[in-house]
Amino acid sequence: MDQEFVEQAIRDDMEFDELVLAIARTVVYYHNNFLAKEPCRNSPYLVSMFIMEILKRNYRHCHEQFRMEIHVFIKLCDRLRSYGLTSTKGVGLKEGVGMFLMTLRHGVGNIIIQEQFQHSGETDCIRVIDGTHVRVSLLVDEQIPYIGMKGFPTQNIMVVCGFDMLFTFVCPGWEGTTHDTRIFLEAIRNTELKFPKPPDDKYYLVDSGYPNMMSYYAPYKGERYHLQEFRSSGQPKSYRETFNYVHSSLRSVIERCFGVWKAQWRILQHMSNYNFDKQVVIVTVSLALHNFMREAIADVEFESCDENQDYVLEPEDEESYINLIIDEYHMGVVRDRIARELMLS
Repeated sequence: MDQEFVEQAIRDDMEFDELVLAIARTVVYYHNNFLAKEPCRNSPYLVSMFIMEILKRNYRHCHEQFRMEIHVFIKLCDRLRSYGLTSTKGVGLKEGVGMFLMTLRHGVGNIIIQEQFQHSGETDCIRVIDGTHVRVSLLVDEQIPYIGMKGFPTQNIMVVCGFDMLFTFVCPGWEGTTHDTRIFLEAIRNTELKFPKPPDDKYYLVDSGYPNMMSYYAPYKGERYHLQEFRSSGQPKSYRETFNYVHSSLRSVIERCFGVWKAQWRILQHMSNYNFDKQVVIVTVSLALHNFMREAIADVEFESCDENQDYVLEPEDEESYINLIIDEYHMGVVRDRIARELMLS
């Protein structure tokens, strides 16, 4: 009986080794042909935050994403490493294996996998910029300049966030009727505000309310953009729609940030009768607390958001913006190049 058990165990080990070898060959083929392209620029991530968060959380979440528990995923990566699989060209070993497993597990395409792992189509997108409004409490005779399209007084706030859902810059306190472009230009030009400009070889994503200019990429206007539009009427049909689809997928992180942030602090929905300067400080402090809680990863709102990567707030009403031409031709050419590369990937 013991002998049969030992023989069966040996056979099981041999079958597992054969299976891993087959997987290794497949992963190496997939890695070399689909992941290890010569990128336009090197990715800033070797192991994405997405992978690290999966491995830090419970076994069920890992199983949902990769169809295997954490210890099995680690064992598979170790075994593949022993067969010669290595990190290469901006893609870490665990990240590459994770991308491959998610492709098999969920049957999704390369563009979706890039978005999940924060690789923006072989580009160097590092942050996202957007604006949002928070109610303000003011005397009646002070309200007029703060009442915009929403019909009640608000402060207009420009925010920058990373793909880790951490806010990196805030410019609060603007009147609700202030054009987003005016806030943006003031932020990047006023050195006293210490705006974290992207390095020369990196860029930020902005929405259609901002100018398409050097280091700040806006979507194509007049084309489908919001993810809901693609879900209801099919996949992108042109290089411009492909660019907008990836742009919207990546930029959705800031909408998730706004959703979590506003859900955490009810005062943002109904501001108390503090003087206006204190209301501005409340916004800034609540954003700092958001970052603290995010880094602690100990809040149910973040857990819900992490578990549902497709979570996107309904898009806010957009105002009719004037066309501000700043580096429009140059950035249009660069954007076209990226869009066509995405279409071919």
